[in-house]
Amino acid sequence: MNILSLFVLIPVLMLAGLWLAKSLNQVRGVMVAGSTALLALSIWLTIYFIQQRAGGNTDVMLLTASTPWFKPLNIAYSVGVDGISVVMLLLSSIIVFTGTFASWQLKPLTKEYFLWFTLLSTGVYGFFICTDMFTMFMFYEVALIPMYLLIGVWGSGAKEYAAMKLTLMLMGGSALLIIGILGIYFFSGATTMNVNEIAALHNIPVDMQKVFFPFIFIGFGVLGALFPFHTWSPDGHASAPTAVSMLHAGVLMKLGGYGCFRVAMYLLPEAAQQLSWIFLILTTISVVYGALSACVQTDLKYINAYSSVSHCGLVLFALLMMTKTACTGAILQMLSHGLMTALFFALIGMIYGRTHTRDVRRLGGLMKIMPFLAVGYVLAGLANLGLPFFSGFVAEMTIFVGSFENPDLFHRVCTVVACTSVVITAVYILRLVGKILYGEVSDPHYLKLTDATWDERVAVACLIFCVGGLGTFPFWASNVITDAVIPILNNINM
Repeated sequence: MNILSLFVLIPVLMLAGLWLAKSLNQVRGVMVAGSTALLALSIWLTIYFIQQRAGGNTDVMLLTASTPWFKPLNIAYSVGVDGISVVMLLLSSIIVFTGTFASWQLKPLTKEYFLWFTLLSTGVYGFFICTDMFTMFMFYEVALIPMYLLIGVWGSGAKEYAAMKLTLMLMGGSALLIIGILGIYFFSGATTMNVNEIAALHNIPVDMQKVFFPFIFIGFGVLGALFPFHTWSPDGHASAPTAVSMLHAGVLMKLGGYGCFRVAMYLLPEAAQQLSWIFLILTTISVVYGALSACVQTDLKYINAYSSVSHCGLVLFALLMMTKTACTGAILQMLSHGLMTALFFALIGMIYGRTHTRDVRRLGGLMKIMPFLAVGYVLAGLANLGLPFFSGFVAEMTIFVGSFENPDLFHRVCTVVACTSVVITAVYILRLVGKILYGEVSDPHYLKLTDATWDERVAVACLIFCVGGLGTFPFWASNVITDAVIPILNNINM
């Protein structure tokens, strides 16, 4: 068995263990054991990948394997990883591990909650290891479906509305995807649905590429919060339970950017070049609109949700610039934003669990009451606004430098407009931190509240370590990512 299949097998075994668990401690034990195993596996895979590259292995994909699944349409269970897949698997494992501890005290229906949470993570892992378009799409759907119940049952606020809106919009994107995937398959003349093999043929007519590129890019872009298809995201984030928000914003939204780059731009390169200006305008709007919208929100989750629209828009923006530096920055941004937003949502959930409000106007002086959570929130905010030595700075600077490498006026104007989001982000982050953490305690009842418990400290400390570690030592990640970006860009620019 290919070792990459463990990323699917371990969650499946976790599902079986959760199903058989008879007590809360057994449920927690299964989650900790499984998430720890996945984290260890992803760390091993990252080290192995770096060693292979250092040893001179220049294969585009490593650990490849393929097993026929449905021969009439040449569908196979094909797996393989490059640098982009490796860092996405590492990100997913970190979020699943920390999300387990962030949900430690969740009640009621803890067992059922973790069953759906694990099924969602199964889809995410399967999507990142697969190289067959149809199998990728299947795991993509597996990752989306549990969101409805996780939000609708364990969420808060207008959870039924948010769950239904999210599901309908993402399923609409899925409908576009299946049309685009079948179009690529039939017009490529390929005898396989393997992404790399179709890309090597490079024989899809340009007219057909122009037809199917919007289907694929918008289909994945809906999940990546592409304007104006982003409206499901703030409502979904605001209503989701803490760990689901972490996994949703931290990992699930990254499937959108990954799919746009790996499928839409890689397999339809001429269309990507000719139509990129349209989507570049939309992503520029996403970046600035998301930041401005975050400024006027009063709910902590909505602030972070609109911030995610801005930061995920920056991912698609950089990919459409189609330079090596910008695309490397886009993947770094996926990794950085995944860690930062998971940290934010974890802290927001912990604060809400104590104060029972997310309204900024009702919060104040929390630094005196819960210093550990408050310091964590300050660090998350500094990372989000791009302070040096945090992951956000590395990712955003790489994106803007790479985007400005384009010599034409249009791309440079878009870059300058997108850069304004950095200033806007600093405004709402600093104002938010000052309002809720410092000054007088806004409610006397808050004085009775306690700081983070041990399980919450584990989740927060791990995420802070990763955000700071990536910002301080980014080159291992950027080198791994660049090696994977170059073959895709070569196919686009050939």
